[in-house]
Formats: sequence, C-alpha cells, structure tokens
Amino acid sequence: MKEQFLDLSKNRRSIYALGRNLNQTPDEIADLIKENIKWAPTAFNNQTTRAVILFGDSHEKLWDIVADRLKTEVPSEEAYQKTLQKLNGFKNAFGTVLFYTDMNIVHEFENNFTLYADNFADWAEQAQGNAQYSVWTSLAENGIGANVQHYNPLIDDLVKEAFNIPDGWRLRAQLDFGSIEAGAGEKEFMNDADRFKVLK
Repeated sequence: MKEQFLDLSKNRRSIYALGRNLNQTPDEIADLIKENIKWAPTAFNNQTTRAVILFGDSHEKLWDIVADRLKTEVPSEEAYQKTLQKLNGFKNAFGTVLFYTDMNIVHEFENNFTLYADNFADWAEQAQGNAQYSVWTSLAENGIGANVQHYNPLIDDLVKEAFNIPDGWRLRAQLDFGSIEAGAGEKEFMNDADRFKVLK
C-alpha cells in the first residue's frame, strides 16, 4: 500500500510555538491556501467555504480583537494574563486564515433541493473540515506550522466590522500559521477496539 498521503497526514500537527521565519512570501502562501480550498470536496459541488487570509497588520489586528473581546469574559486578571499569553503566541505567527461558510449558498441549496434540505448545513460543516484539513496538511508539507482555534461566535461581529465581511458569511474557525519554533508533543490515540469495526 502506498502511504505518501498518510505520511503527510502524520506530519500535520497542532504547532503552537509559531514565528515569522518563513522563506515563502505572503502571495505564495495565499495561493497555496486558495488552491487547497478550491480542490477540497463539497456536497453537490456547492463550494460553500470562504476564506479571509490575513498577513501583517491585519493578522495582528485579528488577535488584538480576540484579546479585547475575551477581557470581558475571563473571570480574573490572573486568568486574563494567561489567556493573553496564549493569544500573543497566535499573534506572533506569520498569518491567519479565517474560515467561513457562505450561508446564502447553504440556504439556496436547501430551497433548490428540498428532499435533502435538512442536510446542507451539516454538509457545509463537512466541507469546512475538508478545506481546513487540506490547507493545514499542505502548509505542513511546506514546513509551515499551524493550529486551529475557535473563538467564534464571540468575535464574529467585531471581525465582520473590522474586515468588511459579507453578511451571509458565518465564521467557523481561525487557523494561524508560521515558522515552527518548537515541535508538537507525542500524539495519543484511543484504543482501536473502541473506535473501529472491520467486518469481513
């Protein structure tokens, strides 16, 4: 069995110690991200995934927005400082991809294919997983570390205003990426017997 794809999958890990020491240009990275999203499968080929790719000041602005928003949520100053340290790690990265679902397309397909209407929101989430995994793995193949965060929906309105996001786009995840300053730890797995059934 060929295992090149499996090897790439094993190389994709959550990297939290990220920096800005990359050889690739923002344009090269943006092109790689866009191509991965374009080729990721979607139900009915409805292409519901959208992305906003942030570099430089825009990238830093995002994580400042998250920090300001979480200040009202974290119960104590001590806890906030710990949160801020974590967020500054994301801010120190090279860039961030904001992954969105275009709900206008989801609703259009719900109306046009009523037999499957209850499934299109779920299928859009599957498309998100496909796109995020594809982008993340492709970045890792190029020596770029990344991790995925989910500060939505707390930040949705602020990010929408800051970056002029269309009304129909629903924020699903934030993937920050950069140079790998420290590797990931050991990955643990649950028991195969609890996870898989192979019937012959």
